[in-house]
Amino acid sequence: MTHTPQTALAPWSASLLRRDLNARAQHIAVTSNLLHEQTTGSEPSIIFGRNEQAEQVRHGNFHPATYTAICANPAWSRRLTKTHTAHRRVRARADWQWMELDCANSSDALLMNIFCHPQVFSEGRLNPTVASLLGVSSNTEPNFGIHPGVPLKRSLTNSKKKTTRNAQREPTSPLFNDANAPTQPEEPNHLKDRTEIDLQLGNLFLEAKLTESNFQTANPRLIERYRDLETIFDVARLPSKLITSAPSHPSTEDFSDLEEPHATMSPIATPARSRTVIQGYQLIRNVLAAYDSDASFCVLCDARRRDLIEIWFSVLAAVHYPSFAWRLKLLTWQELTTTLPEDLQKFLEAKYGILPA
Repeated sequence: MTHTPQTALAPWSASLLRRDLNARAQHIAVTSNLLHEQTTGSEPSIIFGRNEQAEQVRHGNFHPATYTAICANPAWSRRLTKTHTAHRRVRARADWQWMELDCANSSDALLMNIFCHPQVFSEGRLNPTVASLLGVSSNTEPNFGIHPGVPLKRSLTNSKKKTTRNAQREPTSPLFNDANAPTQPEEPNHLKDRTEIDLQLGNLFLEAKLTESNFQTANPRLIERYRDLETIFDVARLPSKLITSAPSHPSTEDFSDLEEPHATMSPIATPARSRTVIQGYQLIRNVLAAYDSDASFCVLCDARRRDLIEIWFSVLAAVHYPSFAWRLKLLTWQELTTTLPEDLQKFLEAKYGILPA
């Protein structure tokens, strides 16, 4: 059978890819008799569970060899307890508090399916072909869900002082209307946020994406908090979009049997409001985290998600620090799959529809 290269296929939306992955998961769960449930909601998802009744303990969201390796590694197995942000509002069943990596379309589960497989990482060594593709040493151990911290402009010293708004901020791009703000000297012990990096391989940070709708958006004032923002980015070139909220209309009231209402009693409609948001907020934080840690950064996403790829390149185009820009890269799951063992390739094709590029 001849496969059409996935890079030549029409782009997929997040919703379309989610539906495809859940249909695949449903088929695998039923035909392999795997413990699973389906969530409620307008867009149901397949949730897998740990089946301890089988001869070999299985979890339908993972390749069998990968799951065995994860369970044998305390640092990796802790990742299985990561709570899904939607588990309280979208239930699978009353007695099952499902976790993020139980979900069939979890990008973190896909990441671990690959890098925890014993033919990809074993006995302290990363598969040389995989290491070469990523540009890291074979002696690198996968480290999932780290929090390197991204320095903010505020320091531990001045954060406790009451200062004026402008005194706390450094000059930024006209995009933020701060061009006239006074320059403040850098202070030690800067506060840091808790940005999470999906995977660390030595001096490489990786962000994994699959069916996520975007890389998050943020108000410009949230972006400008970061100490190294202007050092790395031409802020005016960061991807942005204008969001307009629809005007709210007053409720219709029937005054046919009443006196005409007084003018001051007339309900007033709220006019439409517009605001500018920055796209790729998650990527901006990850790039700044890599810079502060003297590391490289790579986005791992599906070749079918051209929308995500376009956002990444729009963020990359705003990087104006030449000696750091070369450390930023993109790799698709399809490209990575070419370096993987055959049994893992077959698993990724059946479960995720991912074929070697």
